[in-house]
Amino acid sequence: MTRIGIVATGSYLPTSVVTNEEIARGAGVTDEWIVRKTGIRERRRADDRDATSDLAARAARAALEQAGVDAEDVAYIVLATSTPDHPQPATASIVQHLIGADNAAAFDINAVCSGFVYALAVAERLLRTAGDGRYALVVGADIYSRILDYSDRKTAILFGDGAGAVLLGAVPDHSGIRDTLLLTRGDQYRLISVPAGGSRMPADERTLKEGAHFFRMDGRGVRSFVQEHLPGALHELLARAGVRREDVAHFVPHQANGVMLGEVWPAIGLPAATMHLALERFGNTGSASVPVTLDLAHRQGAFADGDTVLMAGFGGGMTVGAVLAHWGPTAHARRAEPALAAAR
Repeated sequence: MTRIGIVATGSYLPTSVVTNEEIARGAGVTDEWIVRKTGIRERRRADDRDATSDLAARAARAALEQAGVDAEDVAYIVLATSTPDHPQPATASIVQHLIGADNAAAFDINAVCSGFVYALAVAERLLRTAGDGRYALVVGADIYSRILDYSDRKTAILFGDGAGAVLLGAVPDHSGIRDTLLLTRGDQYRLISVPAGGSRMPADERTLKEGAHFFRMDGRGVRSFVQEHLPGALHELLARAGVRREDVAHFVPHQANGVMLGEVWPAIGLPAATMHLALERFGNTGSASVPVTLDLAHRQGAFADGDTVLMAGFGGGMTVGAVLAHWGPTAHARRAEPALAAAR
């Protein structure tokens, strides 16, 4: 079968910066408290005129431009989001229209903050079995600012808006995606939720009054879940692929909370790896956080041909996903997106 890997990256981050001071007032905390609890100092907020599909399309175009690939050569668009434009149709179909990828099958995946990694695993398998030389766009995009209760300090301080994308295609055999691991612990689904707006609790006056359409999270429960399941999942993936922990050069995790990642990092045990973090400037961008961080690192020249890269997501469901790849000869970024250039 054809070896599939990342041939280009892209991302889009809104230009509007929201500082801790702005968030802290409504949440009843301070800038110092937010930094101490999360490591986050600011985040981006989408323009009122933009929907998730708009951010996703800009990130997708950035990846296509970096690779010099025409949108008509894309066979699949797999979009990870938990803040879709509408309950239906799939937001990916709108992205397909916006970027002119008329030959692409397009669909959404919702694994909350693990979504991008789940989508990457699915798209890699689709391309690997097709073997027709075309490409897949894998996009993670979320606008969490639309579903936050800004008086809830457990959630309001964490999230920002953004989108990231990778273009998958055929790569030399020494590189590409080597293996993936996906797991779900549905018995803990209540740890992260937006209770109202679906078939179990349709939105009405009561749910609006109760704020049931806002994002809710049991922070302590999530932290325990990550500590219990993330290291073991990563170790299992590496063992299955026959890769030693010492040989991993880069770790790109979901940017949930910098303090939590620091706490779990020793148990992950990757002694030679750089853990890439972008959350200080951009917060937790949901399913966008892994591809945004990956794109920033790539544009800064962090990855060399042959480097072993481990990507991991974790989030609502509860879900964990991991992808192990050997970095190959990717297209080099000719220029940064304007919003990215301003962010550095």
